[in-house]
Amino acid sequence: MIILLDAMGGDNAPDANIKGAVKAINQIEAEVLLIGNKDIINGRVKELYGKNDISEISNRLKIHHTTEIIEMTDIPTQSIKHKKDSSMVVGFNLLKEGKGDVFISAGNSGALLTGATLLVGRIKGIDRPALAGILPSYKSRLMLIDCGSNTNCKPINLLQFAQMATIYNRNTFGMEKPTVGLLNIGTEETKGNDLVKESYKLLKEKAEELNINFVGNVEGRDAFSGNLDILVADGYTGNVFLKTVEGVGKLVKNTLKDSIKKNVLTMLGAVTAMPLIKSLSKAMDYKEYGGALFLGVKKPVVKAHGSSDEKLFEFTIKQAEQFVKNKAVEKMIEEFEKVDNQSNKIENKS
Repeated sequence: MIILLDAMGGDNAPDANIKGAVKAINQIEAEVLLIGNKDIINGRVKELYGKNDISEISNRLKIHHTTEIIEMTDIPTQSIKHKKDSSMVVGFNLLKEGKGDVFISAGNSGALLTGATLLVGRIKGIDRPALAGILPSYKSRLMLIDCGSNTNCKPINLLQFAQMATIYNRNTFGMEKPTVGLLNIGTEETKGNDLVKESYKLLKEKAEELNINFVGNVEGRDAFSGNLDILVADGYTGNVFLKTVEGVGKLVKNTLKDSIKKNVLTMLGAVTAMPLIKSLSKAMDYKEYGGALFLGVKKPVVKAHGSSDEKLFEFTIKQAEQFVKNKAVEKMIEEFEKVDNQSNKIENKS
């Protein structure tokens, strides 16, 4: 297996990308191919590790040389079209050509989503692919879909988000009937804007047919109760929710650290409570869950946070390997083919 890593994408590139790959390489079986300017990457490897070439650290770490970078400020469609030798475009082409099994990037989100859709292609039957992020939940995990790829949606999109997330959770985590909730300002069927109300009706109508365990509207405060496996939203609302949750997590961790350092008594008390504190910090750390999976395209693509540090790259690389091993994309293609065939049979009979 070959994991394709955009070494030039992200706020902390290429250092965080390189360090994350180096940390992950002995925890995975795959080869990691860093895509980017060879001179820049090896220059940083020399500075960080005292090696002339990254392959000296591990023979499963290699570089594919590129000369261009898609910047965070670049216009997505134009950058994909004109920066042919950028680390992102080259990464997508290698994935499409079968020269890699999964592509990871923390670069320009718009360009990543455009490239995945245009260069890799959508799965037949899916109107819009979506980003699915994994978040900590009480004694469990929560998948948030969409968390940033589609800011303007139709009800059919939210229905398919629920469908894709259900297929992924069922095949990856062995959940026979993962619970699906619709993010809303209230639990009542009549609450929300037009998109949410129409999406509610469509989900309720199609849930049994598409094997979606729809439990209704869910307020943000109830999302992490442990009773919910999948939270569906349009990309705008989902992204605001995601970043708010990350911010609250940082607030709790920083407040906890300050409380421990308050005085001698709190520091002494923290010694005995340290296992509990570490457990709490780990449970609330979104970095432990890696990047967001881009569900709905023909090959595995993972979007890492733009501000990813070495720890997040490390976990995202491990997550990407599992994404491929679980054959998540192949299973999703199979499931949507079944739905498409069933729909055609119904149309032919009528």
